[in-house]
Amino acid sequence: MDNKNKKTILIDLDGVLNNYNGNFDKNFIPNIREGAYHFLKNLSDDFEIKIFTTRNKMLVVKWLITNKIDCFISEVTNIKEVAYLYIDDRAICFDGNYNSLFNQIRKFKPHWK
Repeated sequence: MDNKNKKTILIDLDGVLNNYNGNFDKNFIPNIREGAYHFLKNLSDDFEIKIFTTRNKMLVVKWLITNKIDCFISEVTNIKEVAYLYIDDRAICFDGNYNSLFNQIRKFKPHWK
């Protein structure tokens, strides 16, 4: 299936595809997370995958190539584009209830904390 007919998923880089632990270094991207390669490979069969990050695009592209996952990624962007899904380690899914949302915000911690 070509990318024109696939739904787009935007995936955050830090904390989702790499072993980010909160110590941001603009010149270094942590190692790829175990399982990320196979996750992206399987996902790319049915979805167009874009990386959503505020990092330097060329550094990210080099990291993708080094980790041999560039073939699964159609683009690296820092723009929140229209997408079927967004995958991020610092996200809360709004369920329509503001009280629940407020409580989730107050208790929120990324998985790596």
